[in-house]
Amino acid sequence: MLADGSGADRGAAVAWLLDRDEISALLHAYAWHFDHNEPEAIADLFTDDAVIDYGPEFPPIRGRETIVDRIRPGLEAIFSATSHHISNISISSGGDGEARGTAYVHAWHRYADGSPDGYLWGYYECRFRRSEAGWHIAAMVLRIAGMVDFHRSVMHPTGRRA
Repeated sequence: MLADGSGADRGAAVAWLLDRDEISALLHAYAWHFDHNEPEAIADLFTDDAVIDYGPEFPPIRGRETIVDRIRPGLEAIFSATSHHISNISISSGGDGEARGTAYVHAWHRYADGSPDGYLWGYYECRFRRSEAGWHIAAMVLRIAGMVDFHRSVMHPTGRRA
């Protein structure tokens, strides 16, 4: 509270808590829709000019319009099931309707071709932007700490010090 007893600071703090909750919900929705093979719903979570970078072996996806066509083949032909677990969400305000954050991911992938199940551990590094419609993901980079039987061999590292 301010010295005059008005709730100005408290109001800003509550607004930021609500924003953080909405951003956290975006990340959980991303995992939910990915695991339920809903590429259109995934695309709706992103800004029009979003960039998704899943690693060096998969060219970055640029723009909301391209998300569905780029991720649908993997969801329909490569994976027969997935389970993404989001945790350790950390979000900081960038001001002016912008925010940055990370969210850890532990993901299991069952392959349609019968290959051994693949696992990965790491985090999503994200930028978020608020519009009149609410918060959306403006950029997402997948950074990996470890993989077992995953179908790609090179991923962006987490930056862990040696």
